Amino acid sequence: MTSLTHFNDLAKEVLPPEKGILSRTLFNDEKLKVVLFGFAQGEELSEHTASMPAVLHFVHGEARLTLGADIIDARPNTWVHMPTGQRHAIHANTPTVML
Repeated sequence: MTSLTHFNDLAKEVLPPEKGILSRTLFNDEKLKVVLFGFAQGEELSEHTASMPAVLHFVHGEARLTLGADIIDARPNTWVHMPTGQRHAIHANTPTVML
């Protein structure tokens, strides 16, 4: 039987810190890795490339998401699929939780 992983409220699994960025791996196997991030207001991940296909799901807060030359205002329930090699950066305008 396959084990089940379940979370009732992702926003409560990682609270944004007062400073910095927190991350918590919620699931990891040979096919999938799921990481939940908490960003303090004003924190950012500088531009980098996706080493594999990735999904960004914004759970709480507001952020500026840069995807190549495009800028998206991310809010709760913003969802993005990125192919391998996609340049991206994230700036938290408010305390933010992102899967």
